[in-house]
Amino acid sequence: MLTRLSAVVVLMTAVLTGTAAAVPPPPPNPSDAEISASRAEADAKAARVGELTGRLTQAESRLQELLDDVSYKRELANKARVDLETAISEAEAARREATSARVQADAASKAVEQSRRELDEFAAASYAQGSTVGSFSAYIGAKSPEDLLARAQMLEAVSAASLNRLDQVTRDQGTAANLDAAARAALQKAESKQAAADEAKKVADHAQQVAVEAHSAQEAATAELQSNKDAVERELASARGEVSGLEAQRRQYDSWVEAKKREDEENARRAAEAQAAAQAPAPQRPVAAAPSGNRVQTVINRALAQRGVIYAWGGGNYNGPTYGVRDGGVADSFGDYRKIGFDCSGLMMYAFAGVGVYLPHYSGYQYNSGRKVPLSQMAPGDMIFWGPGGGTHVALYLGGGMMVEAPHSGAVVRISPVRYGGIMPYVTRML
Repeated sequence: MLTRLSAVVVLMTAVLTGTAAAVPPPPPNPSDAEISASRAEADAKAARVGELTGRLTQAESRLQELLDDVSYKRELANKARVDLETAISEAEAARREATSARVQADAASKAVEQSRRELDEFAAASYAQGSTVGSFSAYIGAKSPEDLLARAQMLEAVSAASLNRLDQVTRDQGTAANLDAAARAALQKAESKQAAADEAKKVADHAQQVAVEAHSAQEAATAELQSNKDAVERELASARGEVSGLEAQRRQYDSWVEAKKREDEENARRAAEAQAAAQAPAPQRPVAAAPSGNRVQTVINRALAQRGVIYAWGGGNYNGPTYGVRDGGVADSFGDYRKIGFDCSGLMMYAFAGVGVYLPHYSGYQYNSGRKVPLSQMAPGDMIFWGPGGGTHVALYLGGGMMVEAPHSGAVVRISPVRYGGIMPYVTRML
């Protein structure tokens, strides 16, 4: 009993003293007469505060746009890497096809030469025997009807054999020509695939360079915007400090009263909860296993199991986290290529591979991999996308306004509330 009571005291002390930010002491509460006298001055200062707040909002909006642009270009580099690998594989297959066709063409050419040699040998042998195929002179000199018949039979055999040899040569020449044409076509195909691979490599290099340049520009712009923001905040703080009008003090006092009321209510609620928790045994909550055959739950469980895994740009595949890759910019500055982890699209690859769905390593391709569902109808297991064509970022919806994601360099796989700034109007449903 003493232990339980001590727990209540500790919990209530934490609630009342250290759990929430305490409301500061009350500001001055001026009289109505004092407020009337300072109203004009307070109005002027309030207008200046509004102007500075607007400038600060614009600066922060521009900063977010630059950050989104860098994320989009980095995902384009992912796309170029996928396209390059595909083009190289197709080029290698085409070269193997060309080599095979060339071997067959060479074999057919040898067959043509062999047929020609056999025809030449046959003609030479026939001439040596004193017969002229197809000539009437071959019959002259026959000494009897039997001899004449024998010569006629010999000439018929010679003619048939010659025609067979000529037909064979013609067929072999046609086969050789067809195979040679096939070899040339296959070689042209190989060269075309190689050209496509080279072009994909150029695209990859260009995308990488664009990402580096965008990052450099973003860093400079961020520094400038941060400087502007600091200056604006200093001006805003100064303006608020100068608003010494009693009307402003009254508003501050009223706000303090409301904040104090909310604090008292919250502390009372937490104290009651703490006391109830200490007095009643905590209910046992067994963790329910994923329903058998529930593919959506399998995908979600695989993604959630990676919480805490470090972000690594270009990292992750169907089997789990992998080393990241160099991007020449933001990811390199965080050492992503030395880390084993996931980027946003790599996490989706791993999650869906558990149910036999194999996604490409680029969020823009993943956006078009399944059925489009309006954002207002999204359900657990849907993929959520940001940026043009879904090419900036992707996350997995968990339900209840929450999602799991691999957010950015320097962070880890985590559960976050769904962010609606820059979000695509549709989610992608794979199951």
